[in-house]
Amino acid sequence: MPQTLPGFKVEQFATGLENPRLMRMAPNGDIFLAESTPGKIIVIRGMTADGKAGQMETFATDQKGVFGINFYPSGPNPKWVYVGNTASVVRFPYQVGDMKARGPGETLTELPGGGGHRTRDIVFTPDGKHMLVSVGSHSNVDDPDTTPAEFHRADVLEFTPEGKFEKVYASGIRNCVGETIQPATGELWCSVNERDALGNNLVPDYITHVQEGGFYGWPWYYMGDHQDPRLAGKHPELKSKVIVPDVLVNPHMASLEVLFYEGSQFPASFRGWAFAAEHGSWNRDPRGGYEVIAVPIKNNKATGNTKTFSPGLYFPMERYGAVQWAWW
Repeated sequence: MPQTLPGFKVEQFATGLENPRLMRMAPNGDIFLAESTPGKIIVIRGMTADGKAGQMETFATDQKGVFGINFYPSGPNPKWVYVGNTASVVRFPYQVGDMKARGPGETLTELPGGGGHRTRDIVFTPDGKHMLVSVGSHSNVDDPDTTPAEFHRADVLEFTPEGKFEKVYASGIRNCVGETIQPATGELWCSVNERDALGNNLVPDYITHVQEGGFYGWPWYYMGDHQDPRLAGKHPELKSKVIVPDVLVNPHMASLEVLFYEGSQFPASFRGWAFAAEHGSWNRDPRGGYEVIAVPIKNNKATGNTKTFSPGLYFPMERYGAVQWAWW
């Protein structure tokens, strides 16, 4: 079992899952879990006396590359479960306590699909007026100027909750795998996988707040004004506009879902901090990642540091496999 900090304990909660990728908690505490490869959404309710998952049901099937899950509107009585599939956003009618969808899914909008990063996450702005959907790049570092398949990829797209496209909320984010809203500020945050093939020590993955209208560099730049040598000379006018992420993590660690801790069970010093699950590298020597990291937050801003919360657990996995943890 993976280790953790003094005073904490890691235990196995659920087994027998196929390609589990993202978890979101319903207002009543039910855990909605995306099984991406089989296209299922699983609901887990409760915990047994020995700390294992309680009742498990299949909420929905036949989803294509399902990843993002969220509830709308926010609060104790959402009416819909929204689902981010690779090429679409779908919603299901919902009442708190449902463990099976009470009606068929309604496709609200199509998304750019095919090739590259298939995960699509969904969050809603605090006022409930906008839906923010992350779409990863089609490639590692193809130039969007000459690659039509990169249109509206490596972006966070903004829609109405009914699925009407409004604008590109932020761009140049190669693969914003996990989205969340920071409770204290209402800001969007992302956990991002950066590009490959520049060596074991480039380019750092990152966790950051995402500015509306912000540009984060992909594919021409990274970490501010550092230009990717494969696209040298391209778009010098963008060099000064690249936003440096808040928190860098080791290259190729493949940072996944990010979450702000607002509970009361941890020591008070953790309250407001962010946590992220690191998938772990598939193409780095030596391997890196396979852990949960804590991101200290002070005065509602990241300090720029990280703290290993549950250090490296390595085992062979296929490229799109994932390890994620839940804590209460």
